Amino acid sequence: MGKIIAFTNQKGGVGKTTTCVNMSAYLAAMGKKVLIIDIDPQGNASSGLGVVKRTLTKSIYNCFVSDCAPEDAILKTSVNNLEIIPSNIDLAGAEVDLVYMNNREKVLKGILTRLRNNYDYITVDCPPSLGLLTINALTSCDSVFIPIQGEFYALEGLSQLMNTVKLVKKHLNPNLEIEGVVLTMYDSRSNLIQTVAEEIHKFFGKKVFITKIPRNVRLGESPSYGLPIMQFDPRSSGAIAYKKLTEELLERNSDSYEKITKDYLLRKKAVPADKE
Repeated sequence: MGKIIAFTNQKGGVGKTTTCVNMSAYLAAMGKKVLIIDIDPQGNASSGLGVVKRTLTKSIYNCFVSDCAPEDAILKTSVNNLEIIPSNIDLAGAEVDLVYMNNREKVLKGILTRLRNNYDYITVDCPPSLGLLTINALTSCDSVFIPIQGEFYALEGLSQLMNTVKLVKKHLNPNLEIEGVVLTMYDSRSNLIQTVAEEIHKFFGKKVFITKIPRNVRLGESPSYGLPIMQFDPRSSGAIAYKKLTEELLERNSDSYEKITKDYLLRKKAVPADKE
């Protein structure tokens, strides 16, 4: 059964989607079968993987509000083993639609229950808010991954986010855990960022990943080409950092990069070339 991880932070511009897309791509490159669920109406994860949103006939919105089977909305990406259920601006009306549904906090859970056995990891890119779409993600996931930018304002909304996680855990999803926290747009030369990092370590302890994501122009450029950083510029500092972060995630889940690579090569060897 696949693990479901929600990438969330109600503060925009902290690298949430960048982290979700690039870690998902590296998980897939390391031999894991991965599905991204884009539940942000902006659809940045979708466009960042080359989806032309204006041409979509089926998206996560259709899965939320109609009888569209989630399997029918899945698209392949340029990365082997990585698929996506995309989003577009239609999803902006979903929160209004959800208000009138029974068990409105659990609609996404029903969708993911149908899919989780088909994947090793399902990653959910949440909108930068704590509305019903994000509540759906928290209710249906196993863990929460929190990217935090190294600045003072990043700390202000943290207590609100953690309170929401606590309430969801109490009332809707008792198995919900914090997967971890990663510092993004990190600049070790800044005294302010160092101070913020210390506060985050005090708050989360060992949940903070050792790997930090640096400020990197190439990370900002890659979505405009519809490519994850591992395909756009694999030698950039951003690519190297996300690869290390993904390896750290797998190690925390009791799976080493070496073991995953070995298993993947064995599976690949067992499949005839004309069947791939």
